[in-house]
Amino acid sequence: MQRPEIIPYLFYRDVPAALDWLSRAFGFREDLRVPTASGIHAEMSLDGARIMMGQVGEDPRLRPPGAAGPASQGVFIYLTGIDAHHARAQAAGAEIVSPLTDLPYGRSYTAHDPEGHPWYFTQAPA
Repeated sequence: MQRPEIIPYLFYRDVPAALDWLSRAFGFREDLRVPTASGIHAEMSLDGARIMMGQVGEDPRLRPPGAAGPASQGVFIYLTGIDAHHARAQAAGAEIVSPLTDLPYGRSYTAHDPEGHPWYFTQAPA
């Protein structure tokens, strides 16, 4: 029996640019790129966890942050090697919104991608 999986689905104006950037900045791997009537549907993974993305226009009610005000959601990811991950994101030009900070639930930072989606990265305490 297949176990349920919750997958964030993000909308981008430029999916090919997002695929490239998320790979360079956050270490995602492109798994699928399919043309659609409005552009591209894509899937990426990071250590087995997946995200999906679509081209703006697939559903007129869904937009990337900034197109209709602030983001209404973000992506939260627990991972290991947070310091190296932060350095990689910074080197790729990620907008670091909250610097690396030790919080009760782990060492964390927040970054925005080029289209304004918020990404929350945390390494759980040992």
